[in-house]
This record gives sequence, structure tokens and C-alpha cells, in this order.
Amino acid sequence: MSKFTPGEMKVMRLLWEHGELKPVELQERFPEPIKNPALRSYLTTLVDKGHVTRRLVGKAYHYKAVTRPRSAFRTMLGELVDTYCGGSVRDLVMNLIKSEKLSEQELLELKRLAEGKEPTPSSGPGTRASSTGTRRRRK
Repeated sequence: MSKFTPGEMKVMRLLWEHGELKPVELQERFPEPIKNPALRSYLTTLVDKGHVTRRLVGKAYHYKAVTRPRSAFRTMLGELVDTYCGGSVRDLVMNLIKSEKLSEQELLELKRLAEGKEPTPSSGPGTRASSTGTRRRRK
């Protein structure tokens, strides 16, 4: 899977969140002002890469994500591990633990996961950072 540029990722996030959209709907929801030609360039590239499909409804195209968020996350995580951690997932996890201010509960949760136990119901996607790549804002 080819990686996403920052602009392509913004389009993909909108499609994952809202489903099938027309360009005007994407433009309205885009996180910052974007001109129509720039948005259409992202869409064309995403269609060419196979991450998005389009279908003609009346006079307007509707765009839909084909690539699932989890798949994109796995690919980007693999690239991160390879590029910055020499292919070592352990190094990635250790760096995250060292650089993030984790609560005692979060550290216990990591310990449970390392021991092969199921996460507690209050943890998992959405608690801190979801498996779809939603990031937590740093303070």
C-alpha cells in the first residue's frame, strides 16, 4: 500500500468518518480552507492509488474510501518502525513509554497486554489513541 501525503490523509479521515461524499461536502468539512482544484487533485491521486472509488450520481461524483483505517494504520506504523526504530517494535514501544506521561493505570494496562491478558473494558480504542490512528494532542 502506498503511503498518504498529509493532504490525502485529511481526505481519507473525512471519508472514513462520514462515508461517501461529494467534493463539495469534502470541501465544507475539510479542516482548513482548500481550493477545489487542490481537493480534486487529492481525490484523483487517491483514486489512482486505489484507496478511493468514485461513482457518478446525476452530474456529481461521489467518493468512498476503499482502504480501511486499520489497514492504513498498520502500514504507516510499519513504516514508522522501519524508519525510526530500525525495524524494532520493542524500540518503538520503549520510546513511547519513555516520552509519554502515562498514568499508573495505563502502565498497568500495558503490563496486562504484555502478559497476554485481555484489556480491561475501560481501555482499548478511543481511550487514549484509537487503532485507526487517531492521535492524542500533546500539551
